[in-house]
Parts: sequence; structure tokens; C-alpha cells
Amino acid sequence: MEDTGLEDATAVFAEVRPRLFGIAYRMLGSAADAEDLLQEVWLRWQASDRAAVRTPAAYLATTTTRLAINATKTAYARHETYLGPWLPEPVDTSADPQLGAERGAALELAVLLLLEKLTPTERAAYVLREAFDYPYVQIAEIVQTTEVSARQLVSRARKHLAAERRTPAALPEQRRLLTAFVTAAQEGDLSTLEELLAADVISYSDGGGVARASRIPVRGATTVAKYVRAFKDRFWEGVTVTPALVNGAHAMLLSRDGEVFTVLTVTASADGIDQVLWMMNPGKLKAAVAA
Repeated sequence: MEDTGLEDATAVFAEVRPRLFGIAYRMLGSAADAEDLLQEVWLRWQASDRAAVRTPAAYLATTTTRLAINATKTAYARHETYLGPWLPEPVDTSADPQLGAERGAALELAVLLLLEKLTPTERAAYVLREAFDYPYVQIAEIVQTTEVSARQLVSRARKHLAAERRTPAALPEQRRLLTAFVTAAQEGDLSTLEELLAADVISYSDGGGVARASRIPVRGATTVAKYVRAFKDRFWEGVTVTPALVNGAHAMLLSRDGEVFTVLTVTASADGIDQVLWMMNPGKLKAAVAA
């Protein structure tokens, strides 16, 4: 009987696991940390009185979210002492553009960056509502507040993101700008780079203190264009560029000698490229490379 019970528990967990990973990843911005958190959820599920659980999916989502809220508090503290700009760990979404959600909300790298400015509870409420369409009464139960407060948490999060972010360009336009940026960067074409970039563009390079990368964000179209041109020769030599779908948006995998060393993507609006994101930390590249 115990074996049967464990088999049933395993089957239930496997069925809802994509959603649990989607919640944990959006909360932590790290696939590796999300996997670690799900391991803890699985251990708790094994040890729980499963016969008393009326709705396993709700129980597991609640456990995941509450653990993620606590883990997010720790993650925020780590990010403050991170060497250079911290960027979310990119994930390959070619097979699952929505990453376990009813919709692809709160998945783009730019949005995950903005979510870092919310409290962990605000972030959880926003993720549950926007990505997974949880009713407010259930969100309130999960984050241990009232339904009115849950609505306020989501509303504050929405307002913050709306104030901080321009309307994103459609995917085809984002891909066009990314492709044009890579071509201009490879050629060191300063004028084209400046034309592609929004006036207040910011370039973030996450090397994690391991890979050579700028330790501070580079700001402004002219400065970013000159910065990109400055390392044209040494950076692009022998590089293979492969298109990919990362966090639901277009990206380029840059590899040398068959090994990916950078995931490059941009966020864009009607003003052009608003952000250039260079993920160069080797410890944060695995999840972006399709198996």
C-alpha cells in the first residue's frame, strides 16, 4: 500500500510540476533556484498527510508560493551584493513559450527585472494573477491576507510595472531589431547602432564576477553604441550566432568552439531598443540552451 501511495503522490506531483516550476521561476528569476525549491516542495509533499488534502494542486501551489516568498527575500539580499548587474537566468521557451502558465505573463526578462522592485508578497500576488489567473480569493488564501488586500497587492504591482515600462514591441519587430543590432555590432557600425537604440537605452552585462563584463550598466544611445563598437574585434572573433526563443522572446546564443558563452537579447518599444541584456555568467546559461 505504501508503494501505491508513493506512486500516486509522484503522479500528482508530476502532473502539476510545470505550473509549480513556472511559479517558482517567476518568483526567483532563477531556474536553478526554482528546481531546488521544487525539491523541497516534493519532500514536504511526501511527508504530508496526503489523505487529508482535498485539492492536491492547490496544496502544492500554496506550498510552492509560500516557500518562494521566503526564498525571494533571501534572493533579493544576494542580488544587492552581486558583482556587477544581476540579470534573471534566461530559460529556453521554444517548447513551452508560456512556461507552465495559462499565459506568458511575468516571464520576459525585462518584467522579471522590474519584479525585483516589488515586495515578495506583491510579486507572488502578481504572478499568481497575471500568469496563472488565480481568483483573488485563492490568492488571498495562498499569501495569507484578505481578498481586498490581495486585489491591492496586484493593483500596486500592475501600476509599478506600467510606470516603469514602455509598451513592448511585437515579437517580429523585437526580432528585427535584435538581428539588426547583432549585425551592426559585428560590423562595428556606429551610426546604425545609434539608430537602433532608444535615446535612454541601458546595456546590462551579467558576468557574475566570472566572465569579463562591464560591472556597471552602460547608458545612452551614443555611449552604448561606442561601447559595443569598442570591443567588436575581440568579442566577435570566431563567434557563431544562433537564434533562440528565451523567456518567450527572441534571443541570440553566442558560441565559440561549440560552447555557448553569451545569451544576448533586447527589449524594444516604439522608441527602438530600450535594453540590451548580455547574460555572460557561465553558471546561468544552462537553462537557456535547448537540450
